Amino acid sequence: MRILITGGCGFIGTNLVDYLLKLGVQFIRIVDNLSVGKKEYLETTLREYDNYEVCQKEDKIVYKFENSLNTIVELFEGDIRDERVTLHSTEGIDVVIHLAAQSGVFPSIEDPKYSLEANVIGTFNFLEGARKNKVKKFIFASSGAPLGNNLPPFHENMVPHPISPYGATKLAGEALCQAWYHSYGLETTIFRFSNVYGPRSYHKGSVVAAFMKKILKNEPLIVYGDGNQTRDFLYVEDLCYAIDLALKKTVSGEIFQLGSGVETSINELIVLLKEITKVNFKVNYVAPRPGEIIRNYADISKIRKKLGYSPKVDLKQGLQKTWQWFMREYGENKGS
Repeated sequence: MRILITGGCGFIGTNLVDYLLKLGVQFIRIVDNLSVGKKEYLETTLREYDNYEVCQKEDKIVYKFENSLNTIVELFEGDIRDERVTLHSTEGIDVVIHLAAQSGVFPSIEDPKYSLEANVIGTFNFLEGARKNKVKKFIFASSGAPLGNNLPPFHENMVPHPISPYGATKLAGEALCQAWYHSYGLETTIFRFSNVYGPRSYHKGSVVAAFMKKILKNEPLIVYGDGNQTRDFLYVEDLCYAIDLALKKTVSGEIFQLGSGVETSINELIVLLKEITKVNFKVNYVAPRPGEIIRNYADISKIRKKLGYSPKVDLKQGLQKTWQWFMREYGENKGS
């Protein structure tokens, strides 16, 4: 199987590369503009495996592993808004896993045009590249943001009510994926990711990564609002597991809420972090930010039934693994 991952040098992307290599996938192509993800993040992940040769071939870097599978990982530096990049990179590919996006509610409020271009035009470009190059399957990374302030638990039959440009652009991406399935027969699967955390979250601004970096720097945690807002925290390895299930099964045109199915408040998260880190850090509560969803957790009954998915890592275990990674990478005055 020849797999293309957009945004493959970022947090989720590098974890997914690691997961797929462990499964024995022989060919992975990555498209990333390296604005957030970095080539060094990918190479740090690849160094955990067999020796490999690195060479530059035309417009890509090729990492060829000296193993029994002759594994190849290719890196295209390119922007998903450029249709030439998307058309070229999808040649000879079986599956596109589309992770690349302008992520986050607040960046989208500050720059809605970029959010539109990256999340809507970028998705359109890759769907068209996949269609023209006869890609078999397209997996799209969405989020709970299209559902806005619906009353949780979030499920797939809810009417979307996005309250941010980010949520609106992700909803548009979902609609494009379903249209390309019904109009052109491209096997599309949509995952609405919950709040993803875990190792390799290098410069993520999401709450777990942000809190852990504050703790390591002996700075107070910043909580917007009273801390009673809730999230569904999804360990990144469980996300990769769900994608693996979708690679093995045909679930075309489907949307899945992907999370732990557990509602956790920010205050409850803070209690767990104090227990795990054994640091008596301070917490500063400030005014809530516009566009933030108050309650958010997923009903995962559909993905359990159709894909056989069940999360393997609970929040305490996942936080322990993530903290160990942050301590190894950022602890003992290694910087941030």
